[in-house]
Amino acid sequence: MSDWRMPAETEPHTCTWMAWPSSGYADGDEARQAWASVALAVAEFEPVRLVVDPSAIREAHRWLGSAVEYFPAPLDDAWMRDIGPTFVVGPDGLGAVDWVFNGWGGQSWATWEKDARIARRVAEWAGATIIASDLVNEGGGIHVDGYGTVLVTETVQLDPSRNPGWTKDRVEGELRRTLGVREVVWLPRGLTRDYEEFGTRGHVDIVATMSGPGTVLLHVQPDPKHPDHALDAVLREAIPGQWDVIDLPAPEGIEDERGPVDHSYVNHLVCNAGVVACTFDDPRDAAALDILAAAYPGRRVIGVDARAIFALGGGIHCITQQEPAIPGGLS
Repeated sequence: MSDWRMPAETEPHTCTWMAWPSSGYADGDEARQAWASVALAVAEFEPVRLVVDPSAIREAHRWLGSAVEYFPAPLDDAWMRDIGPTFVVGPDGLGAVDWVFNGWGGQSWATWEKDARIARRVAEWAGATIIASDLVNEGGGIHVDGYGTVLVTETVQLDPSRNPGWTKDRVEGELRRTLGVREVVWLPRGLTRDYEEFGTRGHVDIVATMSGPGTVLLHVQPDPKHPDHALDAVLREAIPGQWDVIDLPAPEGIEDERGPVDHSYVNHLVCNAGVVACTFDDPRDAAALDILAAAYPGRRVIGVDARAIFALGGGIHCITQQEPAIPGGLS
């Protein structure tokens, strides 16, 4: 049994880490406005530590001022959930899993020479013990309940462009060693758009999350015209029968200029006393925020327009990474 444990996102945080979308990766004010809005929303609940490419520090200051703490480091992109470490806790304090990052399976459009170093830099800044792993993985590819269960998808950890030759047993062994989990629940796949050019090939954090032990919030596409409508039954079959499933219906808007969208309310961040959730200027936004408020009682839910983030391939959860607080006040 591992000495390390990945806490649930609902457990107390020391801070949330983000990365700033520098020029060349996300040109234009629309994306920067979205990233800044998320950072400011998170900062209402806990400190935000922002990794910024040295060339973009002045620009980030213009958007965020003193609301966040800045950490300069060369960046390729800004998906902190995936390029940053996965934090864990243990008898000696804070740990940080340094997965191998290869641009979501060596995508043709991706560059990752700089990003592949970010997990260790963040771990060092946080004062965490680095836990090296040979598994090609991203933080968006896992969700834990903090009590020994992790959700994954077969098309991420078993992706031959990520982990050629790895079996489920080998992946599960590595997740047990690094995250301290006992049960690995394999969902067969993610949302349809996530398999297109700028997708991750099936990250779990856009389709399902656990709000507590034995409770899963599940993305549901009610519109039969959308290809994800048929995914609902497939995912439910993979979820343990004794679990409670809370439906999070997708927004009514189902298409953009590129085709069916993957807009999802599942891709939210739980903070200290709060939840920062994706909205889409959609008629279902209010109902989704109400569902999240009920799923996380006692937390204030803030909605942030995430359309500019999704246009680049992810959501609010994808651009944030929580650092858990150490029980007993250690840091």
